[in-house]
Amino acid sequence: MSIQGSLADALARGVVVLDGGMSNELAADGHDLSDALWSARLLRDEPAAVAAVHRRYFAAGAQVAITASYQASFEGFARVGVDRAEAEELLRRSVTLAREAADEAPGQGPRWVAASVGPYGAVLADGSEYRGRYGLSRAQLRAFHAPRAEVLASARPDVLAVETVPDIDEAEAALDAVASLDLPVWLSFSAAEGRTRAGQPLAEAFALARGNAQVVAVGVNCLAPEEAAEAVALAAEVSGKPVVVYPNSGEGWDAAARAWSGPATFSPDRVAEWTASGARLVGGCCRVGADQIAALGAVLSAGTRGV
Repeated sequence: MSIQGSLADALARGVVVLDGGMSNELAADGHDLSDALWSARLLRDEPAAVAAVHRRYFAAGAQVAITASYQASFEGFARVGVDRAEAEELLRRSVTLAREAADEAPGQGPRWVAASVGPYGAVLADGSEYRGRYGLSRAQLRAFHAPRAEVLASARPDVLAVETVPDIDEAEAALDAVASLDLPVWLSFSAAEGRTRAGQPLAEAFALARGNAQVVAVGVNCLAPEEAAEAVALAAEVSGKPVVVYPNSGEGWDAAARAWSGPATFSPDRVAEWTASGARLVGGCCRVGADQIAALGAVLSAGTRGV
């Protein structure tokens, strides 16, 4: 638990600001993210670059750093010649880099580290996390998530971010995989048009959090900003939990071209509607940068933030 108090306690008091996308800030700094490991490659090759992005977000007013472990896995690292022992060290390093940045952050406010537990589809590096339904059993998905989550937990983040989950089966498998770990969890689905990316009703997805004491927040990320408010309201109603929401920029990901296209629609002014609907963890995902997180924090500070 953070020496500055638990995240669950903070959510009971008010709104907590998350960071934005890691990859867009790294790309803006000139780093090549074209390989299958994406930003996770820099955990091995240029960890100082990852730390610099964490520091930038804290300087912009974020209170939570999400680790660069979204696309980090034993399977993915093995494909580029990283053995299991080094992979474990790199997973732990993702938490350490975020923790050091939190400790160094300016100001006196609370800071937390969320260890990203990304979906199985991210490891495939082919856009599968935007579809789900990988053809794996729930047991196979649990076997994928459990070892990675255990290593991340051993580095003592404040919370596990089970994020960008595209379908209910994977969410159930991931929650089962982390159930024995002594850490709180937030559960966040990738969604479109009121459904998970695999096509299931979001109400059924959010219901997984109801009655699960380990889950301190449930909601959505990496969805279009204009869909966020409705999803937040539904998550609050169905789960009875604080809601987490961090949309992407509104652009679309072309997995074949490995590029974003279309207009950006993320606006910090939307945050008032999200919080009015029950959001207590708010930030940005892909293509949302430090300047936008700073603007989002300014909107919240103009109201009553509570933390």
